[in-house]
Amino acid sequence: MAPAVLHGSSAVSLKATNMETIEIGKRRLAYLRRGDCGPVLMLVHGFPLDHTMWKFQIEAFADRCRVIAVDLRGFGESSSQDETVTMERYADDCALLLDDLEIREPITYCGLSMGGYVGWQFWKRHRPRLERFVLCDTKAKADNDEVARGRQRMAYEVLAKGAGIVVDSMLPRLFAPATFRNHPERVADLERVMRATSPSAIAAALRGMASRMDVTGWLASIELPTLVICGVEDEISRPEEMEAIAGAMPAARFVCLPEAGHMSPLENPDAFNRSLEAFLFSV
Repeated sequence: MAPAVLHGSSAVSLKATNMETIEIGKRRLAYLRRGDCGPVLMLVHGFPLDHTMWKFQIEAFADRCRVIAVDLRGFGESSSQDETVTMERYADDCALLLDDLEIREPITYCGLSMGGYVGWQFWKRHRPRLERFVLCDTKAKADNDEVARGRQRMAYEVLAKGAGIVVDSMLPRLFAPATFRNHPERVADLERVMRATSPSAIAAALRGMASRMDVTGWLASIELPTLVICGVEDEISRPEEMEAIAGAMPAARFVCLPEAGHMSPLENPDAFNRSLEAFLFSV
């Protein structure tokens, strides 16, 4: 089977393209669906992003998977009226989406950063729905008190000053130097998404992340085949931390990607896709 590779030069914009929605109460949850055969691959974005961060994976795997790329509550094309959204709530939204799509068989859940935090809760609350687990550039530990307080302060500041304050704080830490140098268009695309994100959604997610659980005690119980993957230059979820996560899980494999930081699927998509393909279609 040929590697699932999609180079940046052939990537298409996925923003608001063929988006579908479901209603959860008075809220709209948007998602992009591609592919009509094979296993279900659910892609869950990081903070404060949307489904377009997976553009290189969506098209690369649509010929062999049923790909579902969700916009979490309040992000992208999804709506929210919440002051706080917990990781549990995001996880339950993902399960409700699967219900609406009448997907009964176990899926592969793939989440990056905050999407990984959501993934832990998806496993805890919806274990029968999972066949495989992919955790990208994320953490198992909860925030310490200082970091949690910082998120709470940032939530107030973003409501007062707008999304730009989060962009200016986060963007320099999201990418490896090679990405800033060789792929400035990818940085610019991500920055546009971040600046367009609703301040209220950003604040709600910040509060939710600040209060999330430490799940390190769960790792030994997660028996699912799991791919733990990160960029070698990730300054947020450091490779040694992610390797330790994989080491604590009974059926996990660890992959560290060169020329990538925190946004590894976007920075080195060829290597990421080869690793994901090998994991998904291994015997």
